[in-house]
Amino acid sequence: MSGRLLRLVCTAAIATGAVISPAPGPSPAAAAAKPGESGERPVAKLLTDLQRLYREAEKATETYNATEEKLNKQRAEVAKLNRRLARARLSLHDSRSAAARLARQQYQSSTEISPYVRLLLARDPQHALDQAHVIGQLSKRRAETVHRLTGSEKKTDRLARAARKALDGQLTLAERQKKDRDAVRKRLGDVEELLASLTADQLAELADLEKASEAGAQKELVASGALGRRARPPSRKGEAALRYAVEQIGKPYEWGAEGPYTYDCSGLTSEAWEYAGRTVPRTSQEQWDQLDRVPLSELRPGDLVVYFPEATHVALYLGNGLVVHAPRPGAKVKVSPLAANPVLGAVRPDPAGEPLRQYTPPKLPPGATNGSDEGYEGES
Repeated sequence: MSGRLLRLVCTAAIATGAVISPAPGPSPAAAAAKPGESGERPVAKLLTDLQRLYREAEKATETYNATEEKLNKQRAEVAKLNRRLARARLSLHDSRSAAARLARQQYQSSTEISPYVRLLLARDPQHALDQAHVIGQLSKRRAETVHRLTGSEKKTDRLARAARKALDGQLTLAERQKKDRDAVRKRLGDVEELLASLTADQLAELADLEKASEAGAQKELVASGALGRRARPPSRKGEAALRYAVEQIGKPYEWGAEGPYTYDCSGLTSEAWEYAGRTVPRTSQEQWDQLDRVPLSELRPGDLVVYFPEATHVALYLGNGLVVHAPRPGAKVKVSPLAANPVLGAVRPDPAGEPLRQYTPPKLPPGATNGSDEGYEGES
């Protein structure tokens, strides 16, 4: 990665509107310098500071994405309850109309003469008995109508309370989402401020150190045999998910985005598997928690590789020790060595999927491996 590309990270962050006023207290650039330093910090220290800021940003954005998911579910719940409440109110209206109609009928046919006396005085006792049966049926219908009316009132009241509670929950989540969004912007502003404080020489040295660190980690991973000794073909859905991800190479990273023009890391993985016909959780942490774990030695294309102790970055395994992912703000969807970031483990969205008997890896577009491979910010 060139120093020019790192400078583009800052430019891209500004273009996405991530600029905010710095928080009170020392700036990230000032906080990174030790007392007595003139601002010329060792590149290793700069890299550590950048990693820390990106990790803070990824954590904030993971929280934002999770809140967004909860808010979407809550909105759906509110809409469902409102539909049920509308139906219940219509049913209550019908029940009240029926009760009023029966009340009028009862008033119009009321008499002080008991059914027993009417039977004794009737010229046709059988007709009187038949009439009494009809009256009994009407009484039964009245009782059923009253019972239905009472039930409709209780159901409507219960649904109204549930709808109000669900709406309150939606408003609370919407407020939390705003705070989460502001937290992400703050963290990205800190990253931008640090990058803007670096000289061209520092940026170039930082790029070289990133590359050297990545190459060493990849070499160590391959040498350890952790990836196994033989390649495995994907399942049918795994191949479809991977080909979708490869088709997105070159599209910009944007935190919180799920395509089709921009993605964050878990936005790319969730949309790829949705395209393949398998719905997976939205965030990298949920993907790690809810999907089936697989050892690195059994990876097959389409599996998800999860990074960092808090599971805040995720990529699709391409094969041959490579992954496809959306690395960071200012970067684009690309192919990277699997060990470009600290690996937490891997998960498989379709553990029951049978491997394909014949498989041809997707053809990568030109420049698929260009750019920064570090995904410190994960979801940011």
